Amino acid sequence: MLQVKNMAFSMSDKQILNNITFSVKQGKFVGIIGPNGSGKSTMLKIIYRHLKQSSGIVTLYEKEIGLIPQKKLAQEIAVVSQETPVLFDFTVKDLVMMGRTPYKKWLAADNHEDVAIVEESMLLANVLHLEDRTFSQLSGGEKKRVMLARALAQQANILILDEPTNHLDIEHQYQLMDLVKDLPITIVAALHDLNLAAGYCDELLVMKDGALYMEGTPEQVLTEETLKEVFHMQAGVTKNPFTQKLHLFFYTND
Repeated sequence: MLQVKNMAFSMSDKQILNNITFSVKQGKFVGIIGPNGSGKSTMLKIIYRHLKQSSGIVTLYEKEIGLIPQKKLAQEIAVVSQETPVLFDFTVKDLVMMGRTPYKKWLAADNHEDVAIVEESMLLANVLHLEDRTFSQLSGGEKKRVMLARALAQQANILILDEPTNHLDIEHQYQLMDLVKDLPITIVAALHDLNLAAGYCDELLVMKDGALYMEGTPEQVLTEETLKEVFHMQAGVTKNPFTQKLHLFFYTND
């Protein structure tokens, strides 16, 4: 449903991304991993049209995303970015209600369906109890969950997450990952925690130096050799005895 072909991006004569090609199948949870500065966030920003690639093409349902009207694209792709820029200090409920904007005509009032969807989204993201708080009053983790609730309210077919567990404590990290894993949509997420990537993703894309180094299932990708080559860490690979998912542990030779 989503295809990237020969994507490249440069800025100020510096090559950030180079010749990236991959596709995302409908309903899959695809994780993007790689060291800091490997190009994960830049690639996602091009996919959701915050940046424009220098060359190559991104298509959604075989249509170039640059040709899709913004309102239609927002019905197809919802985003939770690393940053949470809010220009005015809205309440949580008002912010989440903004997720319904792609479905409304100019100045249309919120209807009963909008209210029900927003309340369900806040409940799923565990922020319903914060609905009357203003955004500036929230902690970093609460802000992240509010932005997730707003993305859920869009009811898009693809959810893009850029480091979604940043600022979240361990309990809320797993709650968020459980929530998005159970959504009947396509997930594309840049993840810093490799054990979360191993436990939740169907497929992984490994970025290194602005290029796609490897892709495959967690079992294919998260090997001792790859972890040493890409992340420069000694690692052991085993299985979580409770979930039977891959589990990584890291060590030094000191």
